[in-house]
Amino acid sequence: MKGIEIAKKLTISTSALRHYEAWGIVPHVGRAANGYRVYTKEHEAYFQCIRAMYAGFGMDLIREVMPRIIRGEHLEALWLINKAQVNLHAEKETVQRTVDMLDLKELNDLPKYRNKNSFTIGEVAEEAKVSASAIRHWEKEGLLKPERQQESGFRMYSSSDIRKVLIIRIVQRAVYSLNIVREVVSELDKHNVAQAKEIALQSLRYIDNTLVEQVRGIACVQNLLDIVSTKENQ
Repeated sequence: MKGIEIAKKLTISTSALRHYEAWGIVPHVGRAANGYRVYTKEHEAYFQCIRAMYAGFGMDLIREVMPRIIRGEHLEALWLINKAQVNLHAEKETVQRTVDMLDLKELNDLPKYRNKNSFTIGEVAEEAKVSASAIRHWEKEGLLKPERQQESGFRMYSSSDIRKVLIIRIVQRAVYSLNIVREVVSELDKHNVAQAKEIALQSLRYIDNTLVEQVRGIACVQNLLDIVSTKENQ
């Protein structure tokens, strides 16, 4: 097959095909006597798989998965894909928990927050699935103002601070703008959760769409593995 034929099928440029080849995410491409690249049905399956996986998994994972399939490390490739799905599910749970918190007037209504007035930075980081350094950065930006113990000077966060950290996390991942984060946090301080909730719900919809795209990508991975396995068994 010619590169232009595959490119037209996938609505991409031939230069994209050459990039994939240079990155080592498709098998070696032979050349005809005239020097032109000669693609096979196997190459086409790799290209189709790459394009199908992109929306749900991103190119970083593709560049980890495809070389393993080329080397025959099929299980290792599948476990990498499985890990990405596990991470997506964990993200879904974190965002859903944030939405649930925004529906509560008092977080003390949640069992895990009852009878506890303060939390350490480590506890907040674990709850929100972010790093402690990220929380400190948001504090320096004025987005958080935790109280400190008089004796030790350690930061002590309230349940409201946890909710705020969850919101900051979601908003920053969704819009990448610190100004918008400040705007949302300001509204949150006024007990107006509408804007924060809408962004959180948008995040949930994005995650749901990503799941659909991942399933489509996995279907193409299975097709690719069937073609590769057939070739290996010939």
